Amino acid sequence: MVVVIDGDGLLLGRLASNVAKRALAGEEIAVVNAEKAVISGNRARVLGNYKQKRQRGSREGGPFFPRRPDHILKRTIRGMIPYKRERGIEAMKRIRIYVGVPDELSGQPFETIEDASKKRLGNPSHVTLGAVSTFLGAKY
Repeated sequence: MVVVIDGDGLLLGRLASNVAKRALAGEEIAVVNAEKAVISGNRARVLGNYKQKRQRGSREGGPFFPRRPDHILKRTIRGMIPYKRERGIEAMKRIRIYVGVPDELSGQPFETIEDASKKRLGNPSHVTLGAVSTFLGAKY
């Protein structure tokens, strides 16, 4: 059974750590609406940080940082998993990230993570993952 998590209005890091922990425990997880996940902080600073990550390295040698919101979320989750070891490889195979809601998951109930809600923010400034992706040049 696949657990479907709605990423709408959830903080990126808290969402990623929750998904990583559950995937390592053996659950199959699908995250929908990845473009609506939020990153807390000043808009200019957040966009500057992601622009710097994107421009780091070279075209030939990397490191290669993604532009699309689903790939950015998966990369964030990958940073919280021992992805080069066998259990990390298996955990990454159990994770699916989607922009929007695909047809095969539209009928299933969505789960949300209260600990990752943007309502926890004392400061209301945040940027959606979709806005970061658009800034980086993604066409999703």
